[in-house]
Amino acid sequence: MRYFVTIGSRTFEVELGAHGMRVDGEDVHPDLAEVDGTELRTLLLGGRSHAVLASRAERGEWILHLEGRHLRAEVVDERTRAIREMTGTGGGPQGPRNLLAPMPGLVLAVEVGEGDEVFPGQGLVIVEAMKMENELKSDSHARVRSVRARPGQAVEKGQILLELDAVESPPEEGSKP
Repeated sequence: MRYFVTIGSRTFEVELGAHGMRVDGEDVHPDLAEVDGTELRTLLLGGRSHAVLASRAERGEWILHLEGRHLRAEVVDERTRAIREMTGTGGGPQGPRNLLAPMPGLVLAVEVGEGDEVFPGQGLVIVEAMKMENELKSDSHARVRSVRARPGQAVEKGQILLELDAVESPPEEGSKP
């Protein structure tokens, strides 16, 4: 089976089959093992061991935590990719999405400022709704273009709280997923 894995602006072709695994035409021999009782995995690749935490973000999207780096990966099979190419539809939104209020509420705190670089899982804004505090977190590596929310402000569902721009993380030399 062939998959296409996109991390940042790079897409890797990954083939899984009887021959093993190939990434961009090169044979690779990864060894992935679970750490008992956790979502953590150890990946042995190219003689190096890596601790990896992968969590599903949305259908076909994963958040990867690898050696202190937070990456968003999109994984599609060749059928989905072919359909997208034929219909002219992309793989959904690319890069970071603006932070929207998920419900009506009151802004308690804004934890970032304009120009700040943010990472997946980082707290951005705290909104109180139905007497509960909700910390809204970043789902991607981004830079804050503008802050539209301020503490004490009432917000409606879907209101833009922060505008975010993509930040390209240069891939490490010779790196493969």
